Amino acid sequence: MNWLAVAIERKILRRSLIIAAIVGTILTLINHGDIIISGNIQTTHLVKIVLTYFVPYAVSTYSSVQSKINP
Repeated sequence: MNWLAVAIERKILRRSLIIAAIVGTILTLINHGDIIISGNIQTTHLVKIVLTYFVPYAVSTYSSVQSKINP
């Protein structure tokens, strides 16, 4: 099986996006909530917030693909 083909399957994409939305939001509020509330968001903060969502997406996608390829 092609790893990338499995990674972009609808079911895996959907699950990864949901996990990223939930976990990313929780982590963003924990790590950047004070900055968001104060309104002092800078470009560096935005980059960190995007990465905060990307990491759980990547972990979820990786684990889903690996479990499908290597049951």
